[in-house]
Amino acid sequence: MAFMANKLYTAALTACGFMPTEMKAMLPLLLSPDVDALLKQEISENNILLIKSEASRKKTVAEFKRRFNSVPRSFWDWFGTVSENTQLWALFYVNLKTYRIFFDFQVNVVVNNWNSISQSVTYNDVLSEIYQISASDSFVDSWSSETKNKVVSSFITLLRKVELLDTNTFQLTSPQVNEEEFAYFLKINEAWFLEACLLEPYVINRIKSFTL
Repeated sequence: MAFMANKLYTAALTACGFMPTEMKAMLPLLLSPDVDALLKQEISENNILLIKSEASRKKTVAEFKRRFNSVPRSFWDWFGTVSENTQLWALFYVNLKTYRIFFDFQVNVVVNNWNSISQSVTYNDVLSEIYQISASDSFVDSWSSETKNKVVSSFITLLRKVELLDTNTFQLTSPQVNEEEFAYFLKINEAWFLEACLLEPYVINRIKSFTL
């Protein structure tokens, strides 16, 4: 699995959750030639996000802009043509592309555990991974325990929101997806994402058929 987005780890993601509804509502602003002025207006007027604190709105807008810019403009053109369910998975993909630490969690913990006997992921599994990362990355090592815990909690919440992880049992689940729409990820040479979504091999093979 190749990672082509931002290579630096960041904890800024803890300032803004997954928020797919809000991200989609903000897309017209992000796609506009007047994006900077429109985002500044949103921070000031709070017409879309409906977040009370201006400081929180500023952080949320910054993370939405970071996510928007983590993929090509053509991705967002495609995004506007697909089903709501595929849009949810597309935003999951965007989060993995934007935040290297989420990508590492997904590949090194979730996919590996999915391929194990337990097929489950616990908070401690992910926490262990962040400490492994910190052992070889001085910046992550400099994060406080509180920050590391927030990053882990954010990732667990992300898994639950896309329903890859059961809230009560911590069991992983292979999702139902629109296979024809998911062929897009193969067309843009991001085949790793299909495995990252825990799709079964026979499902991936069916998706491949839509690219022939």
